[in-house]
Amino acid sequence: MRYAKLPALAMITAATVTLAAPAHADVDTDFANQLHGYGIYGQKDYNAWLAKITCKRLGNGLDSSAEKSAVFLSPNLARGTTTAQTWQFLAAAINTYCPEQQPVLAAVAQPNR
Repeated sequence: MRYAKLPALAMITAATVTLAAPAHADVDTDFANQLHGYGIYGQKDYNAWLAKITCKRLGNGLDSSAEKSAVFLSPNLARGTTTAQTWQFLAAAINTYCPEQQPVLAAVAQPNR
């Protein structure tokens, strides 16, 4: 008799697992963690905002190249950020918030093509 309850219990368990809310990572936190790996620090919300603004500038053509985006980013990043870190920030921003802009980065790697 107690084995008769197993199929019902299995169905309830399956339904519970199916209806459970999926875990979502916080994209801004993941972005901040990636920046920390490059030695880029600062407020998580500010850096995420700056990355999103960079994507918007690329998307609407205000910055027509990765070089122009780097020029925009440089004075807006924390004091002491190196040129290499500025480019790392730009690449991380594009990969995280606007992957459709990846050709902009590829163009830097292959100029005059």
